[in-house]
Amino acid sequence: MKIPRLTDTTLRDGDHAISHSYTPEQVRTIVKDLDEAGVPVIEVSHGSGLNGSTIQQGFSKHPELELIKVAVQTAKNAKIASLFVPGIGTSEELRKAADLGISIIRIAVHCTEADVTEQYFRLAKELGLEAVGFLMMSHTQPAKVLVEQAKLMESYGADCVYVVDSAGALVPTGVRERVSALKDALSIEVGFHAHNNLGLAIGNTLAAIECGADQIDGTLRGLGAGAGNAQTEVLVAVLNKMNIDTGINLAILMDAAEEKVAPIMKSPIVVDRDNLSSGYAGVYNSFLLHVKHAAEKFGVGVGEIMEELGKRQTIAGQEDWIIDVAVELANKKGVKV
Repeated sequence: MKIPRLTDTTLRDGDHAISHSYTPEQVRTIVKDLDEAGVPVIEVSHGSGLNGSTIQQGFSKHPELELIKVAVQTAKNAKIASLFVPGIGTSEELRKAADLGISIIRIAVHCTEADVTEQYFRLAKELGLEAVGFLMMSHTQPAKVLVEQAKLMESYGADCVYVVDSAGALVPTGVRERVSALKDALSIEVGFHAHNNLGLAIGNTLAAIECGADQIDGTLRGLGAGAGNAQTEVLVAVLNKMNIDTGINLAILMDAAEEKVAPIMKSPIVVDRDNLSSGYAGVYNSFLLHVKHAAEKFGVGVGEIMEELGKRQTIAGQEDWIIDVAVELANKKGVKV
């Protein structure tokens, strides 16, 4: 079985879970440990990607470009990657991150909107970056649609396209269908990014590997949006047990997770009622905080809002959209708003 390349995204996806509060020293110590452990790629940026520090996405405690600079200066062997979401980030931020020394840009869009990524893939290649496509909310579309979208990214210059389970809503059969379809259709690499809302992040990642996934993601302690991601140290341990030698030092990862990441976590990353309802309904993980606020304000349940959002299968999800759903539900229940 091919050994997939592991990207640790603690310093990007984990940013959501700690309210965008990473400090330069925390980035330095975590990158140092991941690098020494032999993790080949470390992703660093605001949780919502370059230029994500906004009132809509959440302000960062420290400028992300400062954090990226620290990461690049600290890593001796690992490549530093950043996330880029068109409409949040612009070409200017992409150029700045490249100037600081990132090696990889991961360009993320809703899984039906690959057509907006062309200029950014072209720019990434001009800047000498490895360019990875992220098809977010991949559970909302069948494999055939994902293949069409991935082929667009491939034609724009993508080096890899990821099936991204943004809501933690996929089960192994769905992962196999999607990853296998991309592997059959593309001449470039295929990746998989898991979330754990149904408790399947590790299992789904293994399913992706069995279908030939070339790249996989994880975070230390599972630190990430919603119920978190596939836990990097657990994933490496499982792969070791399967005699898949990643070349990554498990002991260093376990120490980093316990001594560096656990102390900065605001609360344990668990599959609680709200995270489970998000995964079950298939709602984008980053919306959870907005949904909680709306539920409290309008006297309806988090699960009720999640269920309705799931029926609409939207990634639009701005706070006013979530509020519209909450108000509709409140009116149906006769709650005065």
